[in-house]
Amino acid sequence: METKTCLECGEKIIGRIDKKFCDDQCRNLYNNRNKSDSTNLMRRINNVLRKNRRILMELSPSGKAKIKYSQLAESGFNFSYHTHQYDTKKGTTYFFCYEYGYLKTDDDFIVIVKDSKES
Repeated sequence: METKTCLECGEKIIGRIDKKFCDDQCRNLYNNRNKSDSTNLMRRINNVLRKNRRILMELSPSGKAKIKYSQLAESGFNFSYHTHQYDTKKGTTYFFCYEYGYLKTDDDFIVIVKDSKES
């Protein structure tokens, strides 16, 4: 019979034949270490998206507002990140951070909207 060793610490595994780790601590350490690179990237992006959403929500308490582009930029909004976009029949594009979206207008203003379907 083949002796299996823990993927994390190398100790001999006792128990089920398909067991890969000697205990929960080794399993957690192994998985956390292997997923940390992608998790850190995703955590950073999600933090930016949540911050963008919070800024849009604070600037449009009623769910709709028109503000200057500079006001949104000065509040720390990151225009590089959004969850999705919506192209209208008129050819304009709304960029969304979850249920809050914004539209850049020609006159250096931003129109903020809240998607009523997402509530």
